[in-house]
Parts: sequence; structure tokens; C-alpha cells
Amino acid sequence: MENLPSGSFRLEGFIDVPGHRVDAVRAGLVDHIRLTREEAGCIFFEVTPSKDVPGRFLVSEAFVDEAAFKFHQERSGSSPWARVSEDIPRNFKTWTVE
Repeated sequence: MENLPSGSFRLEGFIDVPGHRVDAVRAGLVDHIRLTREEAGCIFFEVTPSKDVPGRFLVSEAFVDEAAFKFHQERSGSSPWARVSEDIPRNFKTWTVE
């Protein structure tokens, strides 16, 4: 996303979901996305299936600052999403927008 305010915190990357878990992850994403977007510090949050790699979900998110991102991590770490996505490989890059 372009034109984010300085100090915003970004995450980009993907998760690779084993084939036998894709249906559970898709179902779990519905509430995970909704709850994340409802967080006060969330600017945007997108998780979309890759068109090129089966089982890969592309993740793009932005929060008002790193503290809001950490709140998201803590909240989601104790949510049903944490159980559904446990041990799924993640490949994320994070940074603060300058």
C-alpha cells in the first residue's frame, strides 16, 4: 500500500499451508481477518491465496505503529487462529515506514 504515514509498521510475506490443512486454514481466516481489521491500530490486513503456489497464502498488513502490530500479535497468538495455523511455515518481512 502506498502513502502510509511515517512510523507505520508493515509486514509482507506468505504462509505455506500443507494440503491437508488448507480447508481448516481458509475457514479460520474468515474470523482472523475480521478480528484483525477491527483492531484500532490496523490500517489494512489482506491474506489471499497465491495463484502460482498451491497452499501458499500471501499476507500484507499495516498497522499505525509497532505497538499496534505487537498488540495484534498478542491478540492473535491466543486466538482460534493460533491453533488453526500452529506450526505452519511463515516467511515474513517486517519494517517501519520512514
